[in-house]
Amino acid sequence: MDIASVVVALKEQRDRLDQAIAALESVGHGGRRGRPSKAVADSRSGRHMSAAARKRISEAMKARWAKRKGKSAPKKSVPAKTKVRPAMSAAARKRLSSLMKIRWAAKRKASA
Repeated sequence: MDIASVVVALKEQRDRLDQAIAALESVGHGGRRGRPSKAVADSRSGRHMSAAARKRISEAMKARWAKRKGKSAPKKSVPAKTKVRPAMSAAARKRLSSLMKIRWAAKRKASA
């Protein structure tokens, strides 16, 4: 290894350390303001509202706005019945379980 490449590697390492120190120092100052970074936004994407909940909220807001504007509230629509999925048989559950185990093993083998 020549000296120039060692110097370059050390400078890169120094830059990474400077960035880490700056990040740690900013934690005490309230951190970042404004829109959250993509990584933070992705970690919060686990919560989703169901269609029924969105519909209830929508109808409630429409009623509030109608009341505020002096109009009668819109009529509530009767929600359509959702199809209930039949229970899975034990044999089907076992077959799916074995298929998933095969997929996971293949994925582990590919990543190793």
